[in-house]
Amino acid sequence: MTGLQEKQDIRKMSVDQLKGWMTEHGEKAFRAKQIYEWIWKKSANSFAEMTNLSLATRQLIDEHFVIHAMDVAKQQQSNDGTIKSAFRLFDGNLVEGVLIPAADRMTACVSSQVGCSLTCKFCATGYMDRKRNLEAGEIYDQVVAIARQAEYSFKAPLTNIVYMGMGEPLLNYVNVLKSIEHITSPEGLNMSPRRITVSTAGIAKMIKKLGDDEVRFRLALSLHAANDEKRNQIMPINESNSLDNLAEALNYFYDKTGNRITFEYIVFNNFNDTLQDAKELWEFTKRVPARVNIIEYNPIAEAEFTNTGADKLDKFAAYLEDRGVSVHVRRSRGKDIDAACGQLANKEKAV
Repeated sequence: MTGLQEKQDIRKMSVDQLKGWMTEHGEKAFRAKQIYEWIWKKSANSFAEMTNLSLATRQLIDEHFVIHAMDVAKQQQSNDGTIKSAFRLFDGNLVEGVLIPAADRMTACVSSQVGCSLTCKFCATGYMDRKRNLEAGEIYDQVVAIARQAEYSFKAPLTNIVYMGMGEPLLNYVNVLKSIEHITSPEGLNMSPRRITVSTAGIAKMIKKLGDDEVRFRLALSLHAANDEKRNQIMPINESNSLDNLAEALNYFYDKTGNRITFEYIVFNNFNDTLQDAKELWEFTKRVPARVNIIEYNPIAEAEFTNTGADKLDKFAAYLEDRGVSVHVRRSRGKDIDAACGQLANKEKAV
């Protein structure tokens, strides 16, 4: 019998590769399209579910292939409706996904890596080692699971996806784009790419590659400070990707795609929450066409940062709005659960 470790992950195969394999093994080529539909449109987790294939065909592919399905290791629901899940992967690793419900939308926040290598000082994932990149199918599975949570808990469809969970998406470039392809394809989940946002800590050369590839999804930069000295302190990636380099790359991306850019800016108490900080952010928005999401901080045990006061946050936002910046204040969600990136996975790993 073929061992599990020798079986090929069928979700890594293109439909053309699968067609070739099927014909080599005496099957009709169109069976590959049926299998592909089960995998990417119907989100099948096993070959037994593929009921329009004969039992013999199902046994054949089961002998040679595997679907590395994940399961929910733990789920927490906040008083505000936010649902945080720790997903256990086939190799035992954990990643996180979050459903963020609102009156007008249901948003999935998904992970792209197991852990992270960027060591941002305010992020729980930054205190974890990067174990590996997620495969496209593992990212897709998070979206499917969270969409089911939205339907079950809120009787509403998933409307938006943000790649803003564990990991740096642009350091898992191929799998992230492949997952988006399956999520947006009519042969997949058929979601609009305009409903997808990929958030990066800022890797200039990969932002330019997104522009060269003329992606159709939206891009967000986790900025959090608009001067290099402060940004270096909290985001070591800035030492090799300065704000000047990022501004150049973001403008290149915008010129190539026309896609809206968002600056994510967490306000930390007595660090980046003064009107001088707001002035620097305003000046940076004049260099790159972008809107600004100001975000309340969700404190973590590993870091000493705390959220700024409501009065300072409101003044910060008003300073930008008065100067014509498109600003959205994103209030912290899931304060009563482990909602910050990496918190739940860290806790589950320790159990």
